[in-house]
Amino acid sequence: MAVVLVGTLDTKGEEFAFARDVIEAQGVDVHVVDVGVLGAPEFEPDTTAAEAAAAAGTTLDALREGGDRGEAMTAMGEGAAAVVTDLYESGALSGVLGLGGSGNTSIATTAMRALPVGVPKVMVSTMASGDTEPYVGSTDIAMLYSVADIEGLNQLSRRVISNAALATVGMVSNEADVTVEDRPTVAVTMFGVTTPCVQAAREYLEDAGYETIVFHATGTGGRAMEGLIRQGVVDGVLDVTTTEWADELVGGVLAAGPERLDAAGETGVPQVVSTGALDMVNFGPRESVPEEFEGRRFHVHNPQVTLMRTTPAECAELGEIVATKLNAATGPTALVLPLGGVSMLDVEGEDFYDPEADAALFDALREHLDPSVELIEVDTDINDEAFARTAAEQLDEYMRAAGVGP
Repeated sequence: MAVVLVGTLDTKGEEFAFARDVIEAQGVDVHVVDVGVLGAPEFEPDTTAAEAAAAAGTTLDALREGGDRGEAMTAMGEGAAAVVTDLYESGALSGVLGLGGSGNTSIATTAMRALPVGVPKVMVSTMASGDTEPYVGSTDIAMLYSVADIEGLNQLSRRVISNAALATVGMVSNEADVTVEDRPTVAVTMFGVTTPCVQAAREYLEDAGYETIVFHATGTGGRAMEGLIRQGVVDGVLDVTTTEWADELVGGVLAAGPERLDAAGETGVPQVVSTGALDMVNFGPRESVPEEFEGRRFHVHNPQVTLMRTTPAECAELGEIVATKLNAATGPTALVLPLGGVSMLDVEGEDFYDPEADAALFDALREHLDPSVELIEVDTDINDEAFARTAAEQLDEYMRAAGVGP
């Protein structure tokens, strides 16, 4: 059992030595990885900065001579990621702790993101009170705001650093008795406006003997799911809610990136996909919506979330994108269309009811989908129990046929 410290010992050596001592006082081993580029470390690390640089395919001298801080931080992040991955795979890493400002936060969290979900990861950072998405990404990093800058030891920094160190010790020393059932696992995507569908599908799948993991389709949720599919964590995918592609195409705030809908197809994992919430693009408060969209149809979901209806032209493009993604799949794949509406808001009497836009979406999917993808059309809206059951039954059939069912 060992906690790995990742930090710049040339500028934060005093603080890292303090964290090391707190952890070792609890009877836990420490392995220190130095990622400092500017100068000599204030104490001898277990993995030197030169070794971290070499793990990134470069040298410390080259980084210093290059004089490019951004390039150096990128390289040391890659090197630290390679080092901690090797330590984890050899059984020499139980958790990771980092301390720093924006620079070391970037380096240390790059290393943390390379580790599997479930490995304790704690980052004390001056950046933790702002937008942490660039650092956390879709992993389980716990970020603790340093309050003051991490520059020397004082009554405040000692308390914050010791709390973080003890929290990390607690995580690595007290593994919870979590019973892991030997059941095939299904990843499911959900948004508030597709919740009834997911709840009904989950009930069917769990009654059939599956474990389900539901991902909130908020950009990071989609990325997290794609990453776990690639890691082999899930055996099947019920991708009911593909709304993140609407944000990716139109410019909303919950995009999951252009690789969304790739992982299951590339790995051959059985998947059943639908068009959940492709009727909307997400923004923040109403006043934050870009001026270019004035005149569009909006729904204020709450003071922090504004939804914008996708147009027929956008829906047609979304249909082509989704079809292209599914056509590339190497495993069993079905597309299930809810002809009565793709969300709670896309039914008669609700704000986003738009048969023309839905028709553009469905027509584009029909036009571009290859025969290798099974097309199933259901004459209900997406939240009807009949639709949920159809999608869940199809995935169950695929998984049993592939030998990964219960």
